[in-house]
Amino acid sequence: MNRILINSLVGLVALIGVLSFVFWLTKDPTSNLQASLPGEDNREAGNLIEEIIRIGENFNLFDNEAPEMEGSWPQFRGENFDNIVSEKQNLKDSWSADEPKILWSVELGEGHAGPAIYKGKVYLLDYDEETREDALRCFSFADGKEIWRRSYGVHVKRNHGMSRTVPTVTEEHVVTIGPRCHVMCVARETGDFIWGIDMVKDYGTTIPQWYTAQCPLVVGDKVILSPGGSTIMMAVDIHSGEILWETPNEMQWKMSHSSIVPMNFNGRNMYVYSADGGVCGIAADGDDEGEVLFRSNAWNHSVVAPSPVILEGGRIFLTAGYGAGGMMIRLNPQGEKFDVEVITEYKPKDGLACEQQTPVIWDGHLFGILPKDGGSNRNQLVCVHPDDVQTMVWTSGKDARFGLGPYIIADEKMYILDDDGTLTMIKPDKSRYIQLAQKKILDGHDAWGPLAIADGRLLMRDSKTMVCLDIGKPL
Repeated sequence: MNRILINSLVGLVALIGVLSFVFWLTKDPTSNLQASLPGEDNREAGNLIEEIIRIGENFNLFDNEAPEMEGSWPQFRGENFDNIVSEKQNLKDSWSADEPKILWSVELGEGHAGPAIYKGKVYLLDYDEETREDALRCFSFADGKEIWRRSYGVHVKRNHGMSRTVPTVTEEHVVTIGPRCHVMCVARETGDFIWGIDMVKDYGTTIPQWYTAQCPLVVGDKVILSPGGSTIMMAVDIHSGEILWETPNEMQWKMSHSSIVPMNFNGRNMYVYSADGGVCGIAADGDDEGEVLFRSNAWNHSVVAPSPVILEGGRIFLTAGYGAGGMMIRLNPQGEKFDVEVITEYKPKDGLACEQQTPVIWDGHLFGILPKDGGSNRNQLVCVHPDDVQTMVWTSGKDARFGLGPYIIADEKMYILDDDGTLTMIKPDKSRYIQLAQKKILDGHDAWGPLAIADGRLLMRDSKTMVCLDIGKPL
């Protein structure tokens, strides 16, 4: 019986082997595979699954409060878009060995996003790497404790940081733009979600290299955005999210890292934008609101971070890094619109040029930090007159270089942050470089995020930490 059973089992195994071999020969091994479509293999969500993003879907409320304070820095480059604090701060003229004092610090996701300040609260659009969320975080300006957080899931890969924008804050609202071009509007006090726009999905926006750095512009009840894609500029009702007007992108320009600035010239209010492809001005009011008043592709560079600098007489100064240098243009009225005249154009070693930060106007002069390809004066702070942006009035010198760091002016003092977290205070003088104090504050790197000052305090960050400094005189 045992021999019969063994023979039967051997026969069964042999039969199974034959059947398996036949199945292997006839089976198509590719029948369950999907075709690799152009552009599909680099989707950030991966696995050919389209990522579903629900803007503003998550909210966290923390058991912290913020005492109301007087000062505000409500948006990128401040209330007047000039990077100058208009409110008197009563700031110190020098620092002792243990100054300026760090009042508080918070850890952030990797990035370069700058804070906005409004009546005792700090607003920062962070990226939470652990939960993979864009997160609008509201802190107490007094002690740095987090009050609430409004967030939404979105996959962002590290690419020289992730977050790069500054929120815009009004009495009622906070408006943000995330790294992958998601616009969100929430209630300022409570963080309640009001509306959102996915510019990539709705307008075909091409996300800039290293993600967007465009900061939202709010004028009255309108949020002004530049998606690129199908629309070069648009206005959104801040209360409802209703689209008020859209300017068709006939030029097919793309979104840059630059932000929109308002301009008034020859009786016309307009919004000026330095895009990837050219510069344009869009009517801000009147019967032709939303129409193109001027445009020029004479200024055509693919990596543009500084905003246009509006000067007297219809002049606009444009600059960028990566070999772009600088250009001065002038608007010449032609009826209700304008022609664009190029006054001067030059390489970065031949005049004022900036890579990341926007030059600031002070006492009739322009101040900025030259890019790394700025010749022998690279990374130095320089001063020029707007009538001759190719001639240096002065430079900070070879021993005072600042990398790509930000700067801000308050109480006739300029604060400059270099790449490694060293803060320098100077007197912004039009005749020479005058250094007042210097102190290394942070131990990190890539300290490129815009600065903010209010109530005698300065907010600054490197790639992963934000600190609040006491720079005011004792009361």
